Amino acid sequence: MKAEERFLRQAKPFWANVRTISELTGYTTKQTRQIKIPSLSEMTQALSRVGLTSSHILDSNGQPTAFGQLLSSYFTYRATILNEFVQSKLMDASRAKQVYEDMHAKLCPQCPLPMNKQKREKRAPLYLTGIVNMLIEANAEGLPCNYDPQGLTTITSGGFPLRTLARRVDGAFPQVVDPVAVWEVKEYYYTTTFGSRVADGVYETLLDGLELEELRNEEGVDIQHYLILDAYDTWWTKGRSYLCRIIDMLHMGYVDEVLFGYEVVERLPAIVQEWVRIVKQRG
Repeated sequence: MKAEERFLRQAKPFWANVRTISELTGYTTKQTRQIKIPSLSEMTQALSRVGLTSSHILDSNGQPTAFGQLLSSYFTYRATILNEFVQSKLMDASRAKQVYEDMHAKLCPQCPLPMNKQKREKRAPLYLTGIVNMLIEANAEGLPCNYDPQGLTTITSGGFPLRTLARRVDGAFPQVVDPVAVWEVKEYYYTTTFGSRVADGVYETLLDGLELEELRNEEGVDIQHYLILDAYDTWWTKGRSYLCRIIDMLHMGYVDEVLFGYEVVERLPAIVQEWVRIVKQRG
């Protein structure tokens, strides 16, 4: 999914309020375990409890300000898109395996299809990574792709390195030097808790996004940045607050699109076709 245009790249104070209010009021409702939509009064009371002003949300007459209305609209949007769209797209291991096997039989891929690092009965292909790789290969029109970069992403000008990202990404198209697009794949089908490794995966994508934002602002170079994730139990049952953070990150402009679960099948072919168009334009 792409960001909703009306919330895209709001000023930093807007996101400071989103994060603070989310932390103070909670991300989910205890009764329904759905994503929470804090009311304006809940927002102001939460800020007041920790000694912060709330006059930017409700004016002296108790009426919502324009800023307060925007916050309320965003919280409503975030909850709705997660509760009604994202939840339905997330797959469990069984469904991901079926999609992977059906695609493998149909496409007869030559691309890398890595295995997970689990043992015994949990040892299996990395289903989401395999699905991503197969779809890229099927839609790349023969162009190369680095499915597993073993080096840092570098952006150059006339052979001179302008920027090198701090960490390795999971994939780059068509190569890791001067790519059109880079992506991260976060699949946790067999994870039993929402631990630090899963949380770190979110912040790694944020770090990449911050570096790519600086590259875009300072050098005028725009590299498309994608986050692709799956595992219903990990992300929805245990990690809904992190899904909220991911939606925030998307609208802060730190990632161009997030593909949730089965959405990768529906959306990635068109994305890859756009990458091919850009590469061909470059000549």
